[in-house]
Amino acid sequence: MDSKYLYIAIILTVGVAIGSLISLNNLVVPTVQNSDKFIHTTAYFLISLSWLLTFKQKYKVLKTSSLIFFSILLYGIIIEVLQKVITNYRQFDFFDILANLVGIIIAFILFFIVSKKKCIK
Repeated sequence: MDSKYLYIAIILTVGVAIGSLISLNNLVVPTVQNSDKFIHTTAYFLISLSWLLTFKQKYKVLKTSSLIFFSILLYGIIIEVLQKVITNYRQFDFFDILANLVGIIIAFILFFIVSKKKCIK
C-alpha cells in the first residue's frame, strides 16, 4: 500500500461525501446545463485513480481492482440515497450515478493502460 496516495484517497473520498451532502444554496455558481455531471465524473475519476494508486502493488490485482471498482460505485449510490433521505435540499439523481460510473471507468482504463506501459512503478 502506498501511504502517500492513501492520504489523498481518504481526503478526496471524505471531501466528496461532504460536498455531496451539504447545502450549496449560498454558493454563487454559474449555471451551465449538466455541469454537475462533469463534476461527478471528475470527482469519481479522481477518487478511483487515488485508490488504484494506493493499492497498485497488491498481488491479486484483479480482485483488488474489482473491490475498488464496486466499492466506489456503491459509495456513489449510497451518497445519492443519503441526499434523498437525510437532506431536504438535495435529491437522488440516477444520472449522477451514471456520471460517477463514467468517471470510475475512465480512471480504470487510464490506470491499466499506463500500468501496462510500465509508467506506474
